[in-house]
Amino acid sequence: MTAIIFDVLPIFIMILIGWLIVKTGLMKADVGDALSEFVFKIAVPLLLFRTIAEADFHGASPFRLWIAYFSGVAVTWTAGHIAATRFFGRDDRIGVLAGVSSAFANTIFVGLPLVQRTVGNEGLVPLSILIAVHLPVMMIIGTIMMERAERKIAGKGERNILNLFRQIGLNLVRNPLVIGLAAGAAVHLAGLPMPAPVESIVDQLAGVAGPVALVSLGMALERYGVSGNVGIASVTSAFKLLLLPCCVWAASHLVGLTGSWTAALVLIAAVPTGVNAWLIANRFGVGHSLAASTITVTTALGAISVSLWAYLLGA
Repeated sequence: MTAIIFDVLPIFIMILIGWLIVKTGLMKADVGDALSEFVFKIAVPLLLFRTIAEADFHGASPFRLWIAYFSGVAVTWTAGHIAATRFFGRDDRIGVLAGVSSAFANTIFVGLPLVQRTVGNEGLVPLSILIAVHLPVMMIIGTIMMERAERKIAGKGERNILNLFRQIGLNLVRNPLVIGLAAGAAVHLAGLPMPAPVESIVDQLAGVAGPVALVSLGMALERYGVSGNVGIASVTSAFKLLLLPCCVWAASHLVGLTGSWTAALVLIAAVPTGVNAWLIANRFGVGHSLAASTITVTTALGAISVSLWAYLLGA
C-alpha cells in the first residue's frame, strides 16, 4: 500500500503545486489556460499518436473495452440523475448535470499520467482506445439530454437531431485528440517506422504531457471551489469515486478483459470529474455550482480513492 501511495501521491501533489502557483500569485490563471491548450492540442495528441502507432493489441477487440466502461457510465449517470431529481427535487437539467458530474472522468489531465505511472505503458493502449470515443460519446449524450431537458421544461419541440450530429461531427474532425489517434492508427496499419529524428521529437513532446497536464489542471482549480449544492455534490462525488469504478470493474470481469486492461479502465473510472462537466454547465447556463463543487471535491479526495482502487487491483 505504501508503494502505491508513493506512486499516486506525486500526481496529486503536482495538481496542488499548480493550485498554489495561482493561489500565491506566482503566475496568473491565464498561464494555466495556455498550458492546458498546449497539452490538449500538441502534447497529448502526440502521446496518443505514438502509443497507437507502436501498440501491440494482441488481437484484442475494442468493443469489449467500450462495453465494459460505458455500461458503468450508464449505471452511474442514471444514479446521479435519479438522486438529483427524486431525492433532491431538482429539475431535469440539474439531473443531467448530476449524471455528467458523476460519470465524466478526467481521462486526459489525470487519467493519462496516472495509468502511465501505475499500470505502465501497456496501460496506455486501452486508455487510448477509450479516449478515441470517450469525449465524443459523453459530449453527444450530455448535449442531447440537456437540450431535451431544456425543451421539456420550456414546452418546445425537439431540435433536429441530424443538425446536432452534424455540428458535433465537424467539431470531432477538428479535435486534436481524434487527429492524433487517427494518425497513429494509420501509421500502425501501414507498418511504417518513424524516422529517428521524428521519433525523438515526438518522444520529447509526448513526455511532458503528463506533468504539464497536472500542473495546468491545478492552476484551473482556483476558479472552481465549493459553492452551494454541497448535498448533491457529495452524492455525485461518491458516485464518481466509488460507484463508477465498481461498476467498471464488475463489467470488465463479465466481458473477460485482461488484468492490465481492467486495471487501466478501473483507475480511469476512479479519477476526479473532468472539467467538461463545467463546460456543459457553462454552455447551458445551469448547474455551475454543482459541476464546480463536484470537480473540486473529487480532486481533493482523488488521491485516497485512486490509491484504494490501485491497492485492490494490485496495480
